[in-house]
Amino acid sequence: MPVLNEVDYLERAVRTVLAQQIDGPSEIVLALGPSTDGTDDVARALAADDERIVLVGNPGADIPKGLNLAIRASRHPTIVRVDAHSELSTGYAHRALETLARTRAANVGGVMRADGRTPFQRAVARAYNSPIGLGGAAYHGGTHAGEAESAYLGVMRRAVLDEVGLFDESIRRGEDWELNLRIRRAGYRVWFDPTLAVTYWPRESWLRLARQFRATGAWRGELVRRYGRRNAVRFFAPPALVVVIALAVLTGVLQATGILSAWVGLAASVVYLPVIAYAVLLVAVAAGSGGGRGWRDKLWTLAVLPTMHLSWGTGFLAGLLAGAHGTVDTSRLGSRNTPLP
Repeated sequence: MPVLNEVDYLERAVRTVLAQQIDGPSEIVLALGPSTDGTDDVARALAADDERIVLVGNPGADIPKGLNLAIRASRHPTIVRVDAHSELSTGYAHRALETLARTRAANVGGVMRADGRTPFQRAVARAYNSPIGLGGAAYHGGTHAGEAESAYLGVMRRAVLDEVGLFDESIRRGEDWELNLRIRRAGYRVWFDPTLAVTYWPRESWLRLARQFRATGAWRGELVRRYGRRNAVRFFAPPALVVVIALAVLTGVLQATGILSAWVGLAASVVYLPVIAYAVLLVAVAAGSGGGRGWRDKLWTLAVLPTMHLSWGTGFLAGLLAGAHGTVDTSRLGSRNTPLP
């Protein structure tokens, strides 16, 4: 578990891991980044209370580096990746190990069930759980078990990880997708099991969400630079939306200033149609039964969806054109997370 500024979430996450019942010994290795909110104190207290908890330093704070440090410090033949912002469901590890053995896969993952406590966080969770929000990958609500492109978090065979070279530390976001690509290229299977569920708590503020998605989009653009069409088509939808909106704005400016002739301006107006369709879709999703408990939830849904799409799409175009380079997700840096009730 890579950990950075998770003082409000870490203990719950660790408790759900320690509560897993499996046949055989286990441990949980926490790779501690340079937190500024007291997270390390929580981690040390947890480790002092349970000898199964092992602490390693991750001074660079990068997720793939932290994962590799934790894996190298581990002692067992199966690696269960967990996240400090998530909670494993009861029986998760036991079922995952059974699926790993039954399917002879190298990596098994399940469903990310996003949840929230505030109107904003609930809106983000609904976007995560909806195919409109994140494109409909299997782990965002799939119901059929089978081979998959990637796996959320993942329960992995250590021998396969050693064979393919662990996580690529030059990739700061999307490292799981890239690892699973190498696993599949090596001839192994990645398996999706919808009976496995992990509760995920999204970012707690609009700015944090925008930062997260811009960084994630930038690294997806970088992965497209590196791996081309091995990336699924759904990854190209947000940047296409950004391009269409930019063209619509440019067309509007040219029409308003009279630069375009009447006939040309009329023909160019077709660019408004996908933008209008997108706006109608947003309103329909926000107002529908999945829009939330009350008007605040619905309004946040109306704001969250374009924030995710446009931040991700803008980041993607930047990463595709110039590379992600040192782009990092700053949504976990700095101030303390919002306290939970």
